[in-house]
This record gives sequence, structure tokens and C-alpha cells, in this order.
Amino acid sequence: MSGGLVALLDDIASLAKMAAASIDDIAGQSAKAGVKAAGVVIDDTAVTPRYVTDFSPARELPIIGRIALGSLRNKLLILLPAALALSLLLPGAITPLLMIGGAYLCYEGAEKLYEVVFPHEAQAHEATIEPVALDARTVEDQKIASAIKTDFILSAEIMAITLAALPADSWLKQAMILAVVAVGITAAVYGAVALIVKADDFGLALARLSPASALAAPLRVTGRAIVRAMPHLLKALAAIGTAAMIWVGGGIILHGLDAYGLGGPTHLLHDAGTAVARAVPVAKPVVAWAVEAAGFGVAGLVIGLLAIPLTSRVLSPLWRRVKPLGRRVLSRGRA
Repeated sequence: MSGGLVALLDDIASLAKMAAASIDDIAGQSAKAGVKAAGVVIDDTAVTPRYVTDFSPARELPIIGRIALGSLRNKLLILLPAALALSLLLPGAITPLLMIGGAYLCYEGAEKLYEVVFPHEAQAHEATIEPVALDARTVEDQKIASAIKTDFILSAEIMAITLAALPADSWLKQAMILAVVAVGITAAVYGAVALIVKADDFGLALARLSPASALAAPLRVTGRAIVRAMPHLLKALAAIGTAAMIWVGGGIILHGLDAYGLGGPTHLLHDAGTAVARAVPVAKPVVAWAVEAAGFGVAGLVIGLLAIPLTSRVLSPLWRRVKPLGRRVLSRGRA
């Protein structure tokens, strides 16, 4: 009896060690995969603050919370199962789907730039895409929906990069790693966004400190500096987010073309980056990367600008015709 109990305890201990090793392995692989997706994570962090800049301070955190919840739903309920299913059943569909997402990012970024340069034409274009909001609640909902939609594309890229970085293993282990990365990245991105958009409130609190101690004066100066700097920081982040969408979208499309044997543009940019880096005595890897990134950005901007008239003149009218048919099919199915 005691021998059997000892054997059972040994088995339990062995299982516990295996489980601990598996958890460590999952944590390690999640960290490595998350690092490979860091570029898109930075883009996601830079893009999001522009969706809350036009609202009152009281609405900023609730809006960020709703976007974060939508992002987590995107990753865990849609993208994670879809990534696993596509990798198992239809791996060839991942690249074209990512390229479609890249084209959407190019369109979103180019549309923001178009709005700055040609505001009246951009307003007319927006009127063909979606109705004008009538109240603040509708504006908020539209902003959140737009943010979640953009996040969906960036999240899809993050999940695809993560999946590509994982070794061939059981689907359960891959699912666990994808889930860890999804939760960790969402918390990191939207935690950083919350800190960014509430920094001005923190600065205002410092600026209002009473002069009761020797530290109050420098803290008040720091608070006033933060309050003055935040509008410029938010504008800079909005510009970085727009550029990031164009750059990431262009890179996704050019890398996708490379996967189908059309790697001329990608190889040309790589050679250009290498050539420029040779002429620079310092920071050669940074220079090579900057040249390639600039090339991806130019490609993304061209694709995005072409997508604007395509969307307003072809895709949007086509959607308006298809949408009622879809509603009729759904109503008949319910009946």
C-alpha cells in the first residue's frame, strides 16, 4: 500500500515538473514571439490615442476600456481560432488575407493625410462612406468602432507574426502561447495609451499642489511643463500613428508579393538600404532599416491614395447594393 502511494506521489511530482517546464516553455516562447511583433505593437500604441483626443477627460478612460475590450475579443475570439484553423486547414490563405489587411491600413493612413491636405475633398469622400454622426454618443460609438476595426488589422498582423515565430508543436500549446501574447500585448498597449492620454491630468494635479513643502515648487513647474507638452505629444503621436499605418501596410503588401515570387520591390529596397548604409560611417543597421521603412512607406502611401477613389466609387456603392440583399437573406433565414 505504502509502495503504491509513494509511486503515485512520484508520478504526481513528475507530472508537476512536466507542467512547470511546459509553463516555462510557453512563457519563454510567448516572450520571444512578442518581441518579434514589437514593431506592430509600437504602431498600435501610436495609432490609438488619436481616437480619444476630441472627447472630454471624463470619457477618455471609458473609451480606452471599450477599445481594449474590443481588441481582446478580436484577438481571443476571432483571430486566435482563425489563425489556428488557417494554419491547419488552409495555410495558403493567410498571406492574401494579411495583404488585404495591409491595404486597409494603407487606405486608413492615406485617408488621414488626405484629410489634412484636402479637407473639403476628404469630407466629401467621408460622406460617401458613412453617414454623418448626429450626436456625441454616435460620434463616440463611431470612433470606438473605427479604432477596433483598425486594431483588428494590427492584431491580425501581431497574431500572424506570433504564429510564424512558433515552432511546429501541438495546436493546444500554440493556442496557449497565442492567448498569452494576445492578453499581454493588449494590456501593454492600452495601459500605455491610458498613461499617455491621462498624463495631462497628472500634470494638472502637480501644477495645483499647495506650496506646503520644498518639493512643491519644482513639482508645480514639472506639472505645468507636462500640461503644455501633452497637446504637442498627442499631435506627434497622431502623426506617428498615421505614418505607422502607411508604413506597416506597405510592408505587409510588399512582403506578401515577395511570398508569391514578386520580390523585386522588396529586394530593391533591401539593396538600397544596404548601399546607403555602406556610405554612412555609423549606425549602419539603423540607416539600412530607415531606408527600407521609407520605401515601404512610399509604397503604402501610393496604395492608400489609389484605394481612396476605389473605395468611394466602386467598393462603397457595391456595398450599398449588397447590404440590403444580405439583410433579406438573414430575414428569410429567421422566418
